Amino acid sequence: MCGIVGYVGPRKVSDVLLRGLRNLEYRGYDSAGIAIMDKSEMYVVKEVGKVADLEALLETKQVTGTVGIGHTRWATHGGVTQVNAHPHEDISSQLVLVHNGIVENYREIRKDLSSRREGTYKSETDTEVVAELLSSLYRGNMVEALTELQGLLKGSFALAILSRDEPDRIYCLRQGSPLVVGTTGKGETFCASDVPAILPYTQDVVYLDDGDIAELSREGMRFWNSRGETIEKKTSHIDWDVSMVDKGGYPHFMLKEINEQGAVLRNSMAKRIIEERVDLSAELPWTEEDVRGWKKLHIVACGTSYYAGLVAERFLEKVTGFDIRVEVASEYRYRSISGDRETLAIFVSQSGETADTLAAERIVKARGGRCLAVTNVMGSTLAREVDDLLQLKAGPEIGVAATKTFMGQIAVLYLLAIYLGRLQGKISREQERLWCTELLALPYKVELILQRQGELQEIAGLYTEARDILFLGRGISFPIALEGALKVKETSYVHAEAYAAGELKHGPIALLDPRVPVVVVTPRDELSRKTFSSILEIKARKAPVIAIATEGDDSLGDTADHIFFVPPTAEEFSPFLTVVPLQLFAYHFARYLGCHIDQPRNLAKCVTVE
Repeated sequence: MCGIVGYVGPRKVSDVLLRGLRNLEYRGYDSAGIAIMDKSEMYVVKEVGKVADLEALLETKQVTGTVGIGHTRWATHGGVTQVNAHPHEDISSQLVLVHNGIVENYREIRKDLSSRREGTYKSETDTEVVAELLSSLYRGNMVEALTELQGLLKGSFALAILSRDEPDRIYCLRQGSPLVVGTTGKGETFCASDVPAILPYTQDVVYLDDGDIAELSREGMRFWNSRGETIEKKTSHIDWDVSMVDKGGYPHFMLKEINEQGAVLRNSMAKRIIEERVDLSAELPWTEEDVRGWKKLHIVACGTSYYAGLVAERFLEKVTGFDIRVEVASEYRYRSISGDRETLAIFVSQSGETADTLAAERIVKARGGRCLAVTNVMGSTLAREVDDLLQLKAGPEIGVAATKTFMGQIAVLYLLAIYLGRLQGKISREQERLWCTELLALPYKVELILQRQGELQEIAGLYTEARDILFLGRGISFPIALEGALKVKETSYVHAEAYAAGELKHGPIALLDPRVPVVVVTPRDELSRKTFSSILEIKARKAPVIAIATEGDDSLGDTADHIFFVPPTAEEFSPFLTVVPLQLFAYHFARYLGCHIDQPRNLAKCVTVE
């Protein structure tokens, strides 16, 4: 949520900042702005709306300079107005800063500052209060002021700061909100809230930890800890290619990322399936004794990642002997079930920066549980804090609605389940061989589905008048129905709800009429006969049915209005295939409605505040 980018170097800074902000649009925002230093002159330009609106405003102004900071704001304190947009200056205009996060005690600070400093605040934000507080602490040494500042603020914050006294430098401070810095080694330094903002310029970055202070200049980068002591920081090399943050000829990132899912599956299994066996020993240094010591397995996540956990739960129940729970992170952290020394807790987060997931992980770690992260970002806060890590290897996902990372998550969780099952002695060598063979065939089967996108596009076009859509599934298909409904809600703003098919008669059936299409996920499995009965009940109420079924299964006959067939696979692996047509349906449905597919209203890719 919100985006930060900063640059020091020889280039025209407005071009760098605007490109960086465009690469952060997936984070969700409602206004944007930049601040530029030209010698000791400070220029602040901001606008409500998209980065394109800011760019248009900049074209009307004569702003030059090679040092600056930029921001995309997702409103938390104060309305969506130009004056509330970032950057924010202190009252005396001696410094300007951008801020991600929430300062919980800003009202108390504002009251205290107002009693002893003259001037009038321009905005309703907590950020302007931070700027004024920092100005009051600054006595010629920014590092000392920032060290003192972080002891006075409560909450989460990532700051990038410009000062008239040091117009050729940017200072950064991180506490609870992600911030990364980087350099080309050629007189250029950068800061950003996420790697894609600076990936076109450098793949060598430093992830700041809580309490870290950074100084960026043409000479390079310097770092201090929360006590103001000079420290060294490790540089990480990002494997992502610059082309990964471009649309690559697709009209939207979401469609591009749906089409990358075959490759994502191959990457997730590469070097993890060896000679028809799952081998995670290079990433998870666990012994059989370690695994025997864990009685409980908790999967904790939010949103799409939570649904991936629900899919994996069904498979884990089958192949391991754990007492398994899957919980929403925002609830788990407040419950007495949070993990202990007998718990393996798996935290699933695309970004590795989800606030509630991080809070839950810290609780489990404090109680002695073993913490494993499943994430797409190696240098994320979650990845650095946990005991063990499994990376998705999906490449950057720019579309706000998660697609390929969901595919990567269930793939990694399935591999983990098989690995744990073998360490527990719960699965035979032959069973593991069969499952590995099936897993390795999935990328090809996903790509077969992707070759038939036109069918989903045509079906979606028939229901653009629908204001409600129901999704149904049984067993392992129920979480896929949940994910399908979420994709429709996120991208089209149409009410969509998912239910276990057996719950149809317990309320949802009252909603059915010819105006309410029902998407039924019914691959061929031991429960498909029962799902067929649900379809008959739906058709008796004259509601249209869109069925996702398995090739060769003619049991549906002509009961469904539309049937999209997916290739056959083992029952346990059907989610890898049935989710793809739901993603495509949601995408084309939203496109027919003219929605902002990659940047849906009110949503952010990375939810870094509670």
